[in-house]
Formats: sequence, structure tokens, C-alpha cells
Amino acid sequence: MDYIDACVAAVPTANKEKYLAHAKIAAIVFKEYGATGLSEYWGDDIPDGEVTSFPRAVNCKEDETVVFSWISWPSKAVRDAGMEKVMSDPRLNNETNPMPFDGSRLIYGGFTQLMND
Repeated sequence: MDYIDACVAAVPTANKEKYLAHAKIAAIVFKEYGATGLSEYWGDDIPDGEVTSFPRAVNCKEDETVVFSWISWPSKAVRDAGMEKVMSDPRLNNETNPMPFDGSRLIYGGFTQLMND
């Protein structure tokens, strides 16, 4: 059964190209360790909610854009083994490939597929 890691982040709008470059390197690394794909989406119709919303969840500022992404894996077991390797890969080290956004406001989690129609 498929498994995904999903992320929501607030990225400085001026860093869009830096974010894309960072994501392209990450995609290579994740795929080397078992991911079947990595998808990135730049927000363009993200309403502010009164109680909850994507912008509120990541404390999005005026000069930032909400980004939604996911990493596809063939199973949770492959993800767990792959993620351990990803986290120690020097290509994603914050000193050599810094995240072009505030990682402390990143929301992420792993999801088991319930339905795919």
C-alpha cells in the first residue's frame, strides 16, 4: 500500500527559485532511497480562515507563500528505511543545502493511503 509524507510550509515569495532548486536536490536524494516521487505545489488560491487555514497553520507572513508538498513511497517500511538515510545524507545538510524558509514553521506528517480513486 502507498505511503506519503506531506508537508506545508511558508516560503518567502522572493525565494521561489531557491526553494525549487532545493526541492530538486531533495527529489534526487529521496528517490535514491526509495521514494517513488516528490511533488511540490506553490500556493495561488490559499484563503485565510477565521479559525483554521493553511496560512494560519504555518504563520504565513505577507511576503510569504504557502507551499504544499508530498513524497510518495511504496510502503511505510520503505519510507522508514529511506528516511533514515535521507536524514544523514550530506546533500541535504543544512550547511551545504540550507532550507530557503523557516523550518520551525514546517508542518509534516506521514499518511497511509485510505483511498485512491
